[in-house]
Amino acid sequence: MKTRRMFLITALLLSLAPRLDAQAPARTRLTVFAGSSLTDPFEELAKLLERRTPGLKVEFNFAGSQQLAVQIQEGAPADVFASADDRWMTYVKDSGFVAGDPTVFVRNRLIVIVPKTNPARIGRLQDLANPGVKFVLAAPAVPVGAYSRLMLNNLSRSPGFDVDFSSKALGNVVSQEQNVKAVVSKVQLGEADAGVVYVSDIVPLVARYVRAFEVPEAANPWPSTPLPW
Repeated sequence: MKTRRMFLITALLLSLAPRLDAQAPARTRLTVFAGSSLTDPFEELAKLLERRTPGLKVEFNFAGSQQLAVQIQEGAPADVFASADDRWMTYVKDSGFVAGDPTVFVRNRLIVIVPKTNPARIGRLQDLANPGVKFVLAAPAVPVGAYSRLMLNNLSRSPGFDVDFSSKALGNVVSQEQNVKAVVSKVQLGEADAGVVYVSDIVPLVARYVRAFEVPEAANPWPSTPLPW
């Protein structure tokens, strides 16, 4: 099976521009495999990169990180792999498809969203455990799905939450999606009463249709830092 080794980004896509400037005449396409949560910022950065590098075309494959990792292992050609967690980056690196050492270039935070109409009358995070709530999460193999379950467990050990909060909330899960954008879509369309996504997913177009509930910083599975978008 033929494969192509990839080059890891050490910062956001824009940082690639200086290295590509000299190569632009010979190399006109940059293929980027990136987690769904990076769709909006990466597309904006690609426009900037293309303007700075005449002749360059950035092409994306956005999907769940677990799906992208499998595609790469099966021989899908990519120049850049931006995973939403260490697990799938390690999987690809250990399989021998990564050149160089992976670098964390940004951190995100979890947030709970409900439809603007809020049919389940969710007023606080504790309400996710109420009977009958249609709760949607990404599947455990998806980075945001794994993070979501860690967050629920953390909340079960937090003041103001019952110790069985996590198990009750997980009992309300009606679907497990393959990427974070699918979770956003389910809630935005009113097909679910609540979902867990990244704060970066609440772009202006989405914000018109959902209401967001902040997750306490101590319950987030990683340290929060300001995002560049």
